[in-house]
Formats: sequence, structure tokens, C-alpha cells
Amino acid sequence: MNWSRTLTVARTDLKQLAQAKDFWLPMVVLGSLFFVVFPGILLLTITQIGQVDVIADISDTLDVLPSSAQEQIEGQSPEGRTGYALAVFLFAPVAVVIPLTISTAVGAATIVGERERGTGEFLAHSPAGVREIYLGKLIASLLPGYGTTVVGFTVYSMIVNLTVGPEVGGWFFPTAQWWVMILWVLPPFLAICLSLVLRLSARVTSTAAAQQASGLISLPLIMIAYSQSTGALLGSGAIAIWLGGLAWIIAIVSLNRGVRSVTRSRLLGVASGM
Repeated sequence: MNWSRTLTVARTDLKQLAQAKDFWLPMVVLGSLFFVVFPGILLLTITQIGQVDVIADISDTLDVLPSSAQEQIEGQSPEGRTGYALAVFLFAPVAVVIPLTISTAVGAATIVGERERGTGEFLAHSPAGVREIYLGKLIASLLPGYGTTVVGFTVYSMIVNLTVGPEVGGWFFPTAQWWVMILWVLPPFLAICLSLVLRLSARVTSTAAAQQASGLISLPLIMIAYSQSTGALLGSGAIAIWLGGLAWIIAIVSLNRGVRSVTRSRLLGVASGM
């Protein structure tokens, strides 16, 4: 295993991706909307609108949350409690949905795209082994999604602390549950999704087919990740730890099996069928 060759494959893909403005520009817009625009408008509206009946009613509905979640909510005013709950619990799963969406889009075209661009033959005859090629493609697909999350998460944290922080007694975000989700739960879900998408990209005959099929694969995983992340934040910290541990086991198994899908003959287009 030569990590230098692996990183070379990853750097080449990332350089090509950086030059594709028609791809990454919509992804930047997507991340900006869900990490910045929508949360910013909603949280500013709630915290600055003042004492109104609708805010009080929303605050009262927080009583339906699990007791473990209610114990986390800070703030004495309805605006503060509502803002805290929305910032911590409502928008949290977005940190899972956005990177899964972006990384899936990148991964779907990463192998079949080599054949369409005519570079598959060069890659197939390169000194890099199939495992190094696979891991390089995996890294190149993982970094855009996770990088978007890191940047978006940082900006989102600033927005939350500046809008909701004054209502709850100071800066409070990220919470411990958010750190666990970003650092422990999100990476294996990304790895599981990409292991399946890369396997698919190695077997289909066109980027269009890869994009369509990857949507069918990623949508159920996005729904599962969304629901599990929400449950982990609403529950105790132990739930998130166990969830992340299980996801890591599945990810490792899936990645090991996915390596077999990348062969030199498929890079050449000789055995690209399902």
C-alpha cells in the first residue's frame, strides 16, 4: 500500500473538481442555503420578533420532547427556549444530509467518469494498485462533502451563538452532542454511502446512469442518517456513541468489500456491466 500514490489519485480528482464550476457552484449555494440563510432568517425572526403568542405556543410544545432533550434546553424566555431547541435539534440533521448529498454526487462520477474522459486507460496502466485507486477516489469524494460540513458548521455556530446566545446567557454552541455527531457519527455514514456509490460507479456505463442509480442508493441512507442523528441528539450521549460505533463497523466491512469493485478491466471499460 503506497499512500503517496493514493494521495496523487485524490489530488488529481480534486483538481478536476475545482475546475468544474458548473458542479461545485450549485453545491456551494446548497450548503449556504441550509447552513446560513434558512437558519439565520428563522433564528433572527424568533429572537428579534419579541414576545408574541406564536413564540409562546411553540415554546409550550417543547414539553412533548423527551425528558433528556428537555433537560438540555436553556433559556428563561419563550424566545430563548424556542431558539435553543430549533438551533440544536431541528437543524442538526442538516449536517448529515448536505455532506451525503455532495459526496454522493462526486462519487457517482468518479470512476465511470474516467472512462468517459478517456483517462481510464492511463489510470489502469499507472503504477497505482486497485486498492490505492479506490482509496484515492474515496478520499476525493469524501473531502468535498465533509469540507462543506466543516465550513458550514463553523458559520452556523457563529449564527447560533450571535442570535440565540444572548437569550440563553451566552455562547453555548456547539453542544457536546453536536461534536459527537460531527466527529463520530457523520464520518461512518459518509463512508457507507460512498462505498456503495463507488462500487456502482465502477460498474455502470455512463455518468448519467451512475447519478440516477446513486440517488436510489443514497436517498434511503440519507433518511436513515437524518432520523438516527435526530434521535441521537434528542436522547442521551450514549445513544450517539453506540450509533456511531455500529456505523463504523458497517462502514469498515462495506469499504473492504467495495475495493473488489475497482478492477483495471473496468477502468478500461472491458467489464463495466453490472
